[in-house]
Amino acid sequence: MVITTAPDREEAENLAEGILENRLAACVQMADIRSFFIWEGALQKEDEVALSIKTTEERYTALEAYILEYHPYDVPEIIKLPVTGGLPGYLNWLDSTTGDRKNIDSEGPKDQEML
Repeated sequence: MVITTAPDREEAENLAEGILENRLAACVQMADIRSFFIWEGALQKEDEVALSIKTTEERYTALEAYILEYHPYDVPEIIKLPVTGGLPGYLNWLDSTTGDRKNIDSEGPKDQEML
């Protein structure tokens, strides 16, 4: 699981679509939030959109690179959270959705650590 934020719904949806089209995640959930944070020494209060990105350990590096390339912030929030368990069917779906389509079609989902 990876968490990031975007400044608005349009940017969040653009990121989510690109992430999914590139098979860097199986699912992206969005929620409107209000963030309070210190930036350049001053308190900031901003409306943002939080993205919860369901991915695998194998896809994390490519996902991080994608977010860094396409995110509008200079220093985007990118937080990797481990998934220590879950419904096996869901985890298999996550694995098969983020894997290489050729390998999925011929071999089925591969076992790998989930985020």
